[in-house]
Order: sequence, then C-alpha cells, then structure tokens
Amino acid sequence: MIARPQNLHAHYHAHVYFGPETVAQARLLCQQAGEQLNVRVGRVHEKLVGPHPHWSCQLAFDSAQFEPVIAWLEQNRQGLDVLVHGLTGDDLADHTLRASWLGNPSKLDLAMFGGT
Repeated sequence: MIARPQNLHAHYHAHVYFGPETVAQARLLCQQAGEQLNVRVGRVHEKLVGPHPHWSCQLAFDSAQFEPVIAWLEQNRQGLDVLVHGLTGDDLADHTLRASWLGNPSKLDLAMFGGT
C-alpha cells in the first residue's frame, strides 16, 4: 500500500496524470480544483513535459491548503494517478525522496535533475 502524502513542507505541487482517453476527465478535475480549492492550476499538457512520463496538469498549493486538497483529490480523482511533492529547491529530492502518490506510481525521467 502506498503511503498517503504528508504535510511536511511549505509549498507543494500535485501533478495529475492522464492520457488521450482521460484528458476530458483531467481537465474537469483540474478546473474544479482551481474553482473549489483556490489552488493554482497550470496548463493541461497533452504531451510529455519535464520528468513526467504521462500527460499532466500541475496544481500548486501551500501547507495550509494541503489537507483539504489531498482529501479532495482522493475523493475526486476517479482513477487518475497524482504525483504529490514538496517544493524545497532540490528538484531531484522533491521528485523522489519527497514524492508521494495518489493512485499508482510511475517511473519519472530524472535525467533533467542529474538523476537516473
């Protein structure tokens, strides 16, 4: 069982992963997160971006929003996988040691951070 994300940092990203068959679902989820939770919603990338091995949309939030955001994502992600990580300035550690998942984890492309 994957451990639930923990509120240990000041700021966070949640990356909602999707594919061609779930893009509409992901767009709606991210739009609703922005409206209902007042989180910053990034672009819906229908291509691979950064270390992410799937199409993705980034949600940005802080520690005060953490519990409501995670609970809401757990309840509303409907099978979409979500990478959650703290923002500490160490991108490699943030995407590995500080990363948690809602759903199934994916192997990230860490080469851009000097990782493997």
